[in-house]
Amino acid sequence: MAKIYQIYGQDAHEMTVKLLEASDAIRLVPSGGSVALKPNLVIAGTPESGSTTHAGVLSGCISYFRDHGVEDISVIEGSWVGDETMRAMRRAGYDQVCRKYGVPFYDLKKDQTRPVQTAIGKIDVCCRALDAGLLVDLPVLKGHCQTVMTCALKNLKGCLPDREKRRFHAMGLQKPIAALGAALKPRLIVVDSICGDLDFEEGGTPVQTNRMYLGTDAVQLDAYGLSLMGLMPEEVPYVGLCEQFGGGKASWTEDDLVLLNEPSEAAPYPRRSGTVVSLTRNVHENQACSACFASLVRALYTTRLGQKEDIYIGQGWKGQKLDGLGIGKCCRGAETCVMGCPPTAEKVAQALQEIR
Repeated sequence: MAKIYQIYGQDAHEMTVKLLEASDAIRLVPSGGSVALKPNLVIAGTPESGSTTHAGVLSGCISYFRDHGVEDISVIEGSWVGDETMRAMRRAGYDQVCRKYGVPFYDLKKDQTRPVQTAIGKIDVCCRALDAGLLVDLPVLKGHCQTVMTCALKNLKGCLPDREKRRFHAMGLQKPIAALGAALKPRLIVVDSICGDLDFEEGGTPVQTNRMYLGTDAVQLDAYGLSLMGLMPEEVPYVGLCEQFGGGKASWTEDDLVLLNEPSEAAPYPRRSGTVVSLTRNVHENQACSACFASLVRALYTTRLGQKEDIYIGQGWKGQKLDGLGIGKCCRGAETCVMGCPPTAEKVAQALQEIR
């Protein structure tokens, strides 16, 4: 089994460098090869909100690889459908890091793609992710309103064009996430678990745990993340599916852990609140994109109206007449519809208040 290196603290830059040094990460870079850093920039949010990778993780990686003679380093990412990658990178402070170190940032929404054969068929993947000498996956361990957890494997979805991100939702997320992870298979993963939001992918209710960990098997690291969040494997099926597809091993033992310091600065992970399940009990979701579903969940969370009205969301409702509230243009056949692709949480909240 691969080793999982873990460190506690609050300085993302320092923690990242120590993890990379302890694991001798430079050995993974092919001679003369490039390094592409793939953070999590799902939305234009601050790392402190629990939504995005801390800028210090990027600077720590750049500093380490530069000190070991790697010159060809880049940052690559594509935010979720409905947000702008460059706005998100500035909000997270990545522009300052890139300027300081002279490292380019590439918006994968504008990148060329190539089809990659996977366990479920061909998936179009951005070329900068495919062509990197070493692809370094830099996810945030956090909750997700549809997949329950998001970490190393799901973070790879940012390496897809928007059309493929939409298709993943139409396919139900679990199998395509697993298939992509097994095909793309990053060889180095540094998980930012300093303050991930345990309920919402887009952050807003962060939980400070002051932890980071590193490994070379994305499936194993996601399995470890499940245990940290108190989740059972069956709650996040794509982890086990990725193992079946040959992406890695969905297991770990205490012997696999290499602790670099004592956990005195880290808080334990509380159980997820179950907020999303409670809020969406009257929601009929059918192939909904994350951005659209997140707008609905955020609106339900902020309004706290205890809706009894049936709510419909997702691509699967296209062209159907629906007796209730539709969210997004895919549900324009609903009795009442909040238009947009995705609609904002504010618009959804207003509609919820009007039908109360």
